Amino acid sequence: MNNPIFPCLWFDNNAKAAAEFYCSVFKNSRIIDDTPLAVTFEINGSKMMGLNGGPQFKPTEAVSLVIDCNTQEEIDYYWDTLTADGGAESMCGWIRDKFGFSWQIVPSVIVDLLKAPERSDRVMAAVMKMKKLDLKTLIEA
Repeated sequence: MNNPIFPCLWFDNNAKAAAEFYCSVFKNSRIIDDTPLAVTFEINGSKMMGLNGGPQFKPTEAVSLVIDCNTQEEIDYYWDTLTADGGAESMCGWIRDKFGFSWQIVPSVIVDLLKAPERSDRVMAAVMKMKKLDLKTLIEA
């Protein structure tokens, strides 16, 4: 297969506003194409499509977008920016943005911390108590 697979996100006729918002949040992002039906855009080199499908379908947590963060500053930035203007905090590093899409904002070391048998239970217990993940607390668990 020569063509990359990319997500198509269903919007209630505000796909361009969402694409503009996401492109403002992430560096190295741009709108590729815009039509009344759909907008194609890149977030940090990953292609996405926003479809102006109407109110029939709403986003759910069944699909989420993951942001791998190297520092607490990155976690804080994405958490604060994506929950602004109508977004909502959830548990365990999850948020919902103002368009209703779920994001997991996680430290890039989370998999390694959870794989370490001597600490995985402590790390998971710490994650379960947090809304926004605290990198220092997870590393010290």
